[in-house]
Amino acid sequence: MTLPEEDSDTSRALGGLDSDSSSTRLRAALAVGTAPDPRSVGALVERCAVEPEFLVRDMLTWALTRHSPSTTVPRLIAELRSERPQARSQALHTLSKIGDRRAWPAITRALLADPDDEVARSAWRAAVVLVPEGQEEGLAEILSTQLGRGGHETRRSLSRALVALGEVAVPALRAATEATDAEPGAREHAIATERLYRDPEAGFTFAIEEAKRIMVLGRPEQEGGG
Repeated sequence: MTLPEEDSDTSRALGGLDSDSSSTRLRAALAVGTAPDPRSVGALVERCAVEPEFLVRDMLTWALTRHSPSTTVPRLIAELRSERPQARSQALHTLSKIGDRRAWPAITRALLADPDDEVARSAWRAAVVLVPEGQEEGLAEILSTQLGRGGHETRRSLSRALVALGEVAVPALRAATEATDAEPGAREHAIATERLYRDPEAGFTFAIEEAKRIMVLGRPEQEGGG
């Protein structure tokens, strides 16, 4: 039996996703996204889990956003249970790009505290996009438990997520700065994040340096105006 022309085109594009050539895989993802077919979703999601090239992963995500959320979201949610960190990270990243809040219940505390930094960072970004109105403060409290985690990029990602939540994040940040049993790194990170919220143009590196100064000298109101 001869396949319809559109089926043949889809099959060829999907076959290209497994090519050894990254440029071929990039073109294949572009082709699948240009002509969305719900039968392609599974293959796109599976490729996201193993694709080594950032540009190709980005194109795979774009291709998935071109499909109906009713098809993509359930498949991506299922991927959040994968043992592969990249599978979880890419699924979260794609869910944040789709922006369908029906995915919110799948953004669990476990994902927000995932031991893999890339997964956690993707979960923070997705959570900020998908959190329902009225639940932002609770999310900020959960995110604040991750203050002081990881290196510079991980901490910057968390600060950006908390700043994006707006004023509702300030009480959680203030509590973290005033907690007597908090790790110094967590307090420093909380101070820097609050500074970044007050002055987004300052930049994270500057905010961290300011936080270090405050950690040594005390909070501004305790410095006697000096």
